[in-house]
Parts: sequence; structure tokens; C-alpha cells
Amino acid sequence: MKISENWLRQWVNPANTSAELGEQLTMLGLELDDITPIAPMFSGVVVGQVITCDKHPDADKLSVTTVNVGESEHLQIVCGATNVRAGLKVAVATVGAVLPPIDGKEFKIKKGKLRGVESQGMLCGASELGLIDEIDGLLELDDDAPIGVDLREYLGLDGQIFDVAITPNRGDCLSVLGLSREIGVVNGLALNRPEIITTPPTLDKAVAVKVENPTACPRYLAQYIGDIDRSVKTPKWLKDSLVASGLRTHNFLVDVTNFILLELGQPLHAFDADKIVGAITVRLANQGETVELLNEQTITLSGDELVIVDDVGVLALAGIMGGSRSAVSDSTTNIVLESAHFNQLNIAGRARRFGLHTDASARFERGVDFDLPKLALDRATTLIASIAGGQVGQITTAESVSDLPARTTISVPFAKVEKLLGISLSSDEIVGLLNRLEIATTFDGTAFVCQPPSHRFDLTISEDIIEEVARVHGYANIAPRLPQFAVDMSYDDTADLTHTLKLILAKQGYFEAVSFSFCDDKLEKLLHDDKLGEILPLANPISSELAVMRRTLLSSLLPIVSHNLNRQQTDVRLFEVGLSFVGKDVASLAQIGSLAIIATGRATDSIHGVRGMDFYDLKADIETLLPAHVLPSYERADLAFLHSGQSAYVSVGGKRIGYFGQLHPSIASELDLPTVWVAQFELDKLLALHRKPLAVSLPSKFPSVRRDLAFFVDKDLAWQDVADVVRDVAGEYLTDVVLFDVYQGDRLPAGKKSLAFAMTLQDTARTLSDDEIKALMDRVIVALTDKYQAQLRDG
Repeated sequence: MKISENWLRQWVNPANTSAELGEQLTMLGLELDDITPIAPMFSGVVVGQVITCDKHPDADKLSVTTVNVGESEHLQIVCGATNVRAGLKVAVATVGAVLPPIDGKEFKIKKGKLRGVESQGMLCGASELGLIDEIDGLLELDDDAPIGVDLREYLGLDGQIFDVAITPNRGDCLSVLGLSREIGVVNGLALNRPEIITTPPTLDKAVAVKVENPTACPRYLAQYIGDIDRSVKTPKWLKDSLVASGLRTHNFLVDVTNFILLELGQPLHAFDADKIVGAITVRLANQGETVELLNEQTITLSGDELVIVDDVGVLALAGIMGGSRSAVSDSTTNIVLESAHFNQLNIAGRARRFGLHTDASARFERGVDFDLPKLALDRATTLIASIAGGQVGQITTAESVSDLPARTTISVPFAKVEKLLGISLSSDEIVGLLNRLEIATTFDGTAFVCQPPSHRFDLTISEDIIEEVARVHGYANIAPRLPQFAVDMSYDDTADLTHTLKLILAKQGYFEAVSFSFCDDKLEKLLHDDKLGEILPLANPISSELAVMRRTLLSSLLPIVSHNLNRQQTDVRLFEVGLSFVGKDVASLAQIGSLAIIATGRATDSIHGVRGMDFYDLKADIETLLPAHVLPSYERADLAFLHSGQSAYVSVGGKRIGYFGQLHPSIASELDLPTVWVAQFELDKLLALHRKPLAVSLPSKFPSVRRDLAFFVDKDLAWQDVADVVRDVAGEYLTDVVLFDVYQGDRLPAGKKSLAFAMTLQDTARTLSDDEIKALMDRVIVALTDKYQAQLRDG
């Protein structure tokens, strides 16, 4: 927020330099980003008045003027501005004046000739002086501007602008009132507040107001003011305050509402009363309802926005921006001033939804003092009536006190203050510090009982109060000291093991990706699978492409693959370690550490050369992530976003640790991707395998026996299912079972395939007899025949 230092010092004026004042604000938690002059340096520019204005004899676009600058003789100045005219008060750069540099070069005014006519200076526009002004041409000064006075003095341009970074929890400081309150507290000074009174009504007229949703708008005030003299201009003092705070001036009514916004922090809105039909109603928007805003943007409402309406339709997007239908103009003489307290939850995010950012929304999103609306309305009414006249009507108030923010009482144990701050303060000192902050505080012998003021809605727990004590006492007054505590020095291998997994994948040719934990809603719906839980939307997404929490890391990796393919990178191999968010709702949300792999393009092996990557290439890559002594098992995966015949779950010891396979072709086609291979593991389960100690046993002294079997089985039967039966039946004698041949062809029975596998049998205590081996083989044959109707092949 930018604010004039001079304006601040009108409210509270400590004996500090600008730099010291800025340092105080920073140490109070209100960080000063910059101090800049109101205007760049220039000299020799004075207030002048155009006495005569004639056409240049040799140039149609130039005028020859005589200008009174308070000297004994008038100056002749040639000017090309279209708004130059006799009687106009202007900024005059006299001969020898130095204006702000152009392209880094000094701009000094000299006597010269323009198309043969002598010019003794320059009539200045705002841009030539480095000022802000809406008029394209000369800077037009008020009619009562004193001739000959230095322009910097007249416009108050020698002050500074403070640019203060206000954190989201300190919305109460987005005003002169808020900042001066903080400065006054730390310097022990009372505020020089302007006297604000309620202007007595001179007109028996009021606006009908109805609030349908009091939780969203617990307080709404409307003030009718009629017969305003719109010929008046914004007073210089008010205009100077706005300009010195970096704001452009508009028309009188808008300038007054902007002035109140900066002075007190309460957004106001002025409606043209003659354009309001019937009563004013505050309600939630109807879905599909539209409104044209003051910026000429027409928006369609979703149904959760708070709006101000009349009998015809929407007048304003509450707390954000007014509508064009009821906008005040140069012909407006009757107005309705709105001053309200809107629940910040009903304003937050709505402005960004429509690409808007207004001073009003910035304040209401942070929260505004619910006691400010009446004060601000009285201040604005007094200013308007005193400057532009008019008839003041009745104030209409619609409020629900029970829906206003509750002012909670906070108990702060005395001992806790010293424990957290590390300093000893007496109870009287603490009570004094807090009362200076308008936090009503008493001490009962063991604890402080505190009630924050209405503008400090950020104070809710004891730690908040203790932080206030530290702020006002001064962080510089708290001596630094090393903390004393017991440290758990036990080694956590998570980071090292995770790094090991990353190195393994890097050696396989994968590159690490780091992405956001939120992703595109459309992509999440495309990958929808009930096993991944519900899609969880963000309340205030930073963009429409990052609107939901990812349930799988693939939602983040797929756009990266697409991005690289679009840039002719045909072979893409990526991995990411991050969080997946799974749950039916926020209450049941689980953050699961995951490791995901994604690949597309070519694979290289020493036998077949370059070829397209396939299921077994991915399987080989993920097996490198497992310790050498861990034997995984596989079963067909039933995830909707994977190819049903080219995907599998990975389990170890009967516990599922992840999945891998081909991205479903329909999804790949929708995303305009080639064949894509993906995998994801639960990181904790993967790391646990690496932590598991290796069980070592002596090799058997006795010979092993190999027996081969071949069966006709259904073509859809997975080898893993066959291997599981063999292991169950063979028991402890089986040391290995390996599939060495799969055959499908016309010579086989329809719907069948041949599986041939080798069994290695061995006992650690003795040599197995032929009878034992035959009995074991017979049991395997019977088991496969019974369970899968497998048919033993002959020879």
C-alpha cells in the first residue's frame, strides 16, 4: 500500500526522520518496501496564468501565449497543447528551470524560437513533470491557484510516499488510521483524529434496504444525499492527499470515496439514486445472472457471489466493484452512499475469479473493522455536504448483530509470556503495552484476560497476544541468546534412501521432475478412478490449470511429457518424488509420499538394438528400485486409466506397494500422446524394503534337481497365477520357478496357450529321493489341473 508521509504525520507526528519512521514500521511487522518522492526533482516551475492565446502565424498546431508568472512583465511562450486557453492557470517552467531528465539527459529550459516566434519558457503537462494526471495536455490548476508560487510548494510535492507491504492478517493497517495507530503506539503518542460527526438530516427521505443473507452481510448502511452541486471540483487538499498517495483523481464523488478508503480503510460505493429502481437488496447471486461492471466488463455469476440488487437486477458485485447501470456521472445530483461490513469468506477469491483486483476487494478479503461503516459514512457525508452542498437524507441500517464477528476473550498465562519471549516483564508493563494497542487487558494474578478491539480480528489465541507484547516492547530490546533444549540426534535415513532411489533411476536414463501438488481439473477427471478417491478442488486456485489436488503424480507428469513432445523431444523418461492427495473429502484426506515414473519413446538393448519401449522394459526399470534380495509378485491391475492387458500391481510379501503399465490408449489419444508407460509406488513402503535386514542362510550342501513342466492353459491366464500355485504346493523344497517358454499358434486348441516352466528343488538337510520328487510333481500337476483346468503336455 502506498501512502503519503505528510498525510500520516497529520495524524501522528513523531520526531523521526522518514527513514527512522520506515524502520519503525518494519520492526512492527509492517515492512517498508520503499520510500519514494511524491514527484521527481524539478525546479524553476511556478504557477502562471495564460493572459492571451493566439494562433501561431506559421504553424496551425501551435499557439502564442502571454503568461503572467507574478513578475513585472508577462512572458511570451509558444505552446502546442490543445487545451491551452486564456484564463487557464498552468504550470510554467521559466527560463533556467530544470525538469525531470529525459532518457537520462538533463532537461533545462532555455529561451528559444519556435517557427520564428520567441518563447520564454514552457507550459508543462503532468507527464513532463513526472506527475499523474488524466488530462492529455497541459496540467490544469485550480482557478484560485496563487500566481508566481513555486509549483512544488503549491502542490505539496516535496513529501515522501511510503510503500508498505501489509501482510494478509493485518488488513486493519491498510489505511492512514491503521498505520498511524501503530506509529502512535510505539512512540507513545495520541492520534490527531479528525472530528467526525453525524450530519443532521435535512431531507425526510431514505432508501429501503433488505439483507437476505445476514451471515454474508451482517451490517449494511445506506445514506441518501440529494441536490448535490456537481459543478464543484475536488478540493485541492483532498486531491493532493490522493495524488501524494499514488492515486489518480477522477470526479468529486469518486475522489471522496477513495479518500475515505485510504484514510479509514472502509470501502464505500456511491450509486446514482435516480438509477435505482425500488429497494436495495443484498443477496447471493442467481446462477447465470449477469452484470456489466464499471470497467465495462460483463461477467456471468456462478451463484456464490454476494451482490447488491434492485428490482431490475444487479447493481454491484458486493465488496468488489459497482455496476455500470447505477454508476455516478457528471450529471448525477442524487446519490446513495453504501457503507457495509461483508464477511471476508464471501468476498475472498471472487475478484480473482473474474480477473479483477480492486482496493475494496483487497480490504474485504483481509477483513475490515465491523465498527467502521457508520464512522466512514458520517465522514463521507460531512465532506460531500460541506463541499458540494445538497440535502442529507436518513441513514438506513440493516444489521444482524448476532452475525457480526464475535469479540472473544483470550486468556494468556503470565508464565507463558516469559517462556515464549525469553524476557521478564512485570504484569503492569504487559498490561500497559496491551492497553496502548486498545486490547482491553486485566491481570488476575496468574493470567492476563484480554479482549481485542474490533479492528484486530487477527488476534484469536494467546500466542497472538504475546506476539503483540514483543512487537510493542521492540524486538531490538530482546537480547538474543542461544536456545537450550535436548536434541534427538538419532539418524533418519529417509533422505539418503530417497536419494539412492533417485540415483538408480538417473542411471536408467530418467530425469527428475519437480512440479506443483495441484493440477488441471480436466486431466484429473480424465484419469478418474474410484480407487484414487474423490477429486478435491482448491478454494482459491492460482490458475484454472492448477485447480485441484493431484491424486496421482501422473497428473503432474503427463503435461510435462506433452510439453517436451511438442518440442521434438521424442524420448522422454521422467520421475518425481512428491505427495499424492487421496480421500473422499478434506476430513479424510491422506497425503501419501509417492515415487512416479513416466516414459515414452525408444528403448535400447544389446540384442535387438533400438526399438519401442514396452511393458517388460518398464518392469525391468522398476525392479532396479527393489533390493536384490526382495522377490516381487505381480497381478493384473484393474485401474481405469491403465491398459487392462498391459498393467500390473506390484506386491512384496503379500502387500501391494505400487502399480505400473501402459497409459490407457483412449486417454493417450485424448491428450494427443503416443504410447506412454507409467508407474507409481508408495514411497514409505519402498523405503521400508531397503531398511529390511537381509536374512542370510548357508547354501545347501546337497544337490538340486530341475524338473520341467509344460501345460496347455487358457490364453488369458497370467503366469503369475500359475507360479503362485506352484509355490504353494511345492513348499520349502522349491528354490526357484522360472517361465522359459510361451507358445501360441494354430496347432494349439482354440483359446489356449502353452506355458513351459522349470522348477528347481533342493533340501538343506539331505538329497531328495526320486519318489519324493515324483510325488511333489504329481501334486503340482493335480493342483494346476483342478484350479485352472490346465492340461499337461506330452513330451
